[in-house]
Amino acid sequence: MRCHSSRPHEKNIENEKIRILLMGNPNVGKSVIFSKLTGVNVVSSNYVGTTVDYTVGDVSFGRQRGVMIDVPGVYSLEATSEAEKVAVSLLEEGADVIVCVLDATHLERNLLLAYQLREYQIPIVYSLNLLDVAERQGIKIDAAKLSEELGAPVIPTVAIKNAGLMDLLRKAVSFAKEKAKPEPKLSDEERWLKIKDIVAKVQTEVEKKTTFMDLLEDKTIQPWPGIPIALLVLILSLGVVIGGGKGLRALVLLPLVRDVIQPFLTNIVSLLVPPGIFRNLLVGEFGIFIIGIEWPFALILPYVFLFYIVFSFLEDSGFMPRIAVLADGVFRRIGIQGGNIIPIMLGYGCAVPAILGSRTANTYKERLIVAALVSFAVPCASQSAAFFALLGDRSVAALAFVYLLSILMGLFVGYVMNRMVPGKSQPMLLEVPNLLWPDKEAFKKKLKIRMKGFLVDAEGPMLMGIIIASLIAETGVLNEFSKLIGPLVEGWLGLPKEASLSLLLGIIRRELAVLPLLELNLSTLQLVVGSVIALFYLPCLSVFAVLAKEFSLKAAVFIGVLTTTFAFIFGGIINKLGGLILGVL
Repeated sequence: MRCHSSRPHEKNIENEKIRILLMGNPNVGKSVIFSKLTGVNVVSSNYVGTTVDYTVGDVSFGRQRGVMIDVPGVYSLEATSEAEKVAVSLLEEGADVIVCVLDATHLERNLLLAYQLREYQIPIVYSLNLLDVAERQGIKIDAAKLSEELGAPVIPTVAIKNAGLMDLLRKAVSFAKEKAKPEPKLSDEERWLKIKDIVAKVQTEVEKKTTFMDLLEDKTIQPWPGIPIALLVLILSLGVVIGGGKGLRALVLLPLVRDVIQPFLTNIVSLLVPPGIFRNLLVGEFGIFIIGIEWPFALILPYVFLFYIVFSFLEDSGFMPRIAVLADGVFRRIGIQGGNIIPIMLGYGCAVPAILGSRTANTYKERLIVAALVSFAVPCASQSAAFFALLGDRSVAALAFVYLLSILMGLFVGYVMNRMVPGKSQPMLLEVPNLLWPDKEAFKKKLKIRMKGFLVDAEGPMLMGIIIASLIAETGVLNEFSKLIGPLVEGWLGLPKEASLSLLLGIIRRELAVLPLLELNLSTLQLVVGSVIALFYLPCLSVFAVLAKEFSLKAAVFIGVLTTTFAFIFGGIINKLGGLILGVL
């Protein structure tokens, strides 16, 4: 995956790669077509605004080589949004051919972009995609007649089944050698008149018996029974992640690490390294070879893996935008539209792409609210995994309390930010795609990329933090630091002085504010206090950096100071109230 540099485009088909722009509305299957034709591992998601940036992959047909550019999904070329600006700039750079993907279930709306593209002097080939879904809905489209009306090839495709994709590529390669005829620029009214005329000629609808899938698509965007269905899906998803993660951890990974790998490494190190501080750094209680293997791989990895399986399934099935529609009423009260639930939910994977995903928000105010909400109250996959490992075996009620508190805090932050930040939010404009069974190959590619990203982006800093933890714990630095902040940790928070390590490591990665607590013999109340502090603690370094880049250093510092302050205030209040209640009982 790589970005194409901006350069004036000249046709030279025989001696260089042809340049193909893959364009279309959001949710038409464009990224699936790109993934299958290029073989490049891209993340394709079934909701609006996933790819603000474009991606490039190599394609080939016979002896001809080319590059295909997956342009952000747009509804028009008015250049009023960030995605539309990217699309227009790529068109202005030039191309040899455009592949315009049309959704057969919403042909009239898709033809607006098709007509706007005709005004650029670039040959166009149309992919009439999602024909299987259209047929299920009783929609029939005459592809040959549509080709005649548009004056360009129209290739019927079902991308997730690979149907028609090679025909599409072959036609695109052959059409790259053609010269496009200049088309007159039409007014919006003229375009819509022509579009309505075309749809009337090429599309017919037959009465078809309502299926269970049709009913489900309709009911899942209505408050009743949509909200109970959404809650059930989310509860089942949480059950899969927590239950499956605990099973993998307890039955497979922990026995493997503790009974096989750690004893083996300890024996090797004991043979090679004499007793002392250096051996302790490697295989002591906080040794690099002990917690460096157990924490990231035996405690965190199984939960993260299952989270990405569940989250990717909800994305690709088209269920996630339905949750956005149902959440719109609540979200509007805190100044954002329901569609922002998508980057917020993405924050449960990692806060960095969630904050970047806030670019799809309509206003700067909404972006800032979403970023603050994610930074304050949304635990990432690694942090959630640490919570599951810490509280899952001890108290499900305590785990539920921590997540309920995170939701309430998110709503509170949104409410306050909505009144602090000037400006207004826009009404929600979110396309709700058809419910589909995810494509197996695209799903596996997405899971592979996300796990690779986790291992590179999260495990690296986590291991660095573990090395620092070993140095702090085994060299006596922790004792000195514990004395310094003892009144805060032991007095206000009610935690043992060893918990000071969590506060140091939490600066590097949020889950590292949780994992050291696993090594301590804490009461349930202390576990809850530690979890709440970790939940609201300082955003990790990567999140701080992206906040500064996307907004400003001032905004990043402001959010960081507030989250840390709230962490200690809430942690102390819970400790005092919990102690008082337990004393009375």
